[in-house]
Amino acid sequence: MPSKLIINDLLHTCEKALYTARGVLDTIRDHVSAKVMVDGKVDSDALEQHQFAAHGYSWYATYVAALEQMLAWGKRLESQGRFGELEQLLVQAAFSEYLHQIFGGLPMGQGEMVRLADFGIEVRQRQLLQSPQTTLLREHGFTAACKKRIAELIRDGEHFGDLGLQDETLAMVRDTFRRFAEEQVVPHCHEWHLKDELIPLEIIEQMAELGVFGLTIPEEFGGHGMGKTAMCVVTEELSRAYIGVGSLGTRSEIAAELIRLGGTEEQKQHYLPKIASGEILPTAVFTEPNTGSDLASLRTRAVKQGDQYVVTGNKTWITHASRSDLMTLLTRTNPDEKGYKGLSMLLAEKPRGTDTDPFPAEGMDGGEIKVLGYRGMKEYELSFDGFTVPAANLLGGVEGQGFKQLMATFESARIQTAARAVGVAQNALEVGLRYANERQQFAKPIFEFPRVYGKLAWMVVETMIARQLTYFAGEEKDSDRRCDIEAGMAKLLAARVAWANADNALQIHGGNGYAEEYQISRILCDARILNIFEGAAEIQAHVVARGLLSR
Repeated sequence: MPSKLIINDLLHTCEKALYTARGVLDTIRDHVSAKVMVDGKVDSDALEQHQFAAHGYSWYATYVAALEQMLAWGKRLESQGRFGELEQLLVQAAFSEYLHQIFGGLPMGQGEMVRLADFGIEVRQRQLLQSPQTTLLREHGFTAACKKRIAELIRDGEHFGDLGLQDETLAMVRDTFRRFAEEQVVPHCHEWHLKDELIPLEIIEQMAELGVFGLTIPEEFGGHGMGKTAMCVVTEELSRAYIGVGSLGTRSEIAAELIRLGGTEEQKQHYLPKIASGEILPTAVFTEPNTGSDLASLRTRAVKQGDQYVVTGNKTWITHASRSDLMTLLTRTNPDEKGYKGLSMLLAEKPRGTDTDPFPAEGMDGGEIKVLGYRGMKEYELSFDGFTVPAANLLGGVEGQGFKQLMATFESARIQTAARAVGVAQNALEVGLRYANERQQFAKPIFEFPRVYGKLAWMVVETMIARQLTYFAGEEKDSDRRCDIEAGMAKLLAARVAWANADNALQIHGGNGYAEEYQISRILCDARILNIFEGAAEIQAHVVARGLLSR
């Protein structure tokens, strides 16, 4: 029997409220389109001029998409007899809080609130956009009693809501990687962070044996041929233990996707089995100083001389660069072709570095960039001066295709980054919950104070929201549907949730959370990077806005 806290006919009420929220989004689109569309197309200058409104539209669209997936999750669970009290409360709370923000203003970032008035929607129109269902959910959804009940249901740390996995194989995969992470990663990862050490090779070898690096590589090339949803499940579990371990698979995912989609048959046959087995550890070498996300401005040159390319230039923020064996190296092969068209991707092999000689390759050097978190693979600046790559290692065998080839991997990379963020968010939640139960103040665990359990209750809700949006993006990719917008939304929201969870969990720790010996200090540092790499939040919002307006 449903709890008295649960709104009667909950899913039907949420469906009606979602219809209203879509109407709000349509109205926002009309107002933004009027500002940035010229002759039926997005005008780049206008989009930049009205960037705040355009990015706000992306965030509103992300919220509506998130509510769609929470409702779909609830309906699936109900049809399977798995829609329990906790799951019902999570749906109710998600709709309540997100509807409050849709009508009252939602955060795009720290100190950046976007409201309906920012789109030019007048007071009278804002009132007309509401409905009885949105009012009911906002007023009676995420109440103090609801927060308390969610907190009670998750207090033992054993159950945070049915994930809604529809495939038993995925559940088995999740269990396998959770055991590995709990036994091999969790006991040691904080020490790796404090000592600023690379993840031990033994861990990488065990991950290879478990099939992490070949998870989505087709079986014909030595992989497991699983989909992006499986990748999400595995990445989340590994990142729940430590983001560095969860991110090891990202390097292989990007490289394998580049080669699988853009490589010649010979390149696929040569590299994919070695990536799948973990014999080759790849790294992505794209970013340059002063370019960031502006890849069209890349200056690193690759000049063809006979049967090889000679590379000259600088790269920065290259993850796991020293210990990698293969670089997917984005270079400019045609200096006369400005912008994206002059770029090509090289499959550049190099000897694996050591502590004493991190970059032994001739014509290549580098130095470590010291960072706050995300330390397990280390970040590097690289310089190339006469570094050579065989001409046969031009990805696809045709110059000028580098940016196009890279763009084909963005969906998968951003879906996996969203999954990493969900894992970090879950980790922060669990660490915060454990501390709240253990820490005694005023003769009782601090968990029992409303401002503490209220934080934890919302962390449970929003982590599930981010998870379901991420799963949806993975499922869309598995169905061979274009999902750049869905992947961008998942990454946009999940990264913010990871940071919010980490920040709230540290607050629960109080002063202890600021001490390096406590895990939450590391989790906070790790969470912060998620809003920046694989496309900063502002870039993601821009891409989502342009994509939505162009549909």
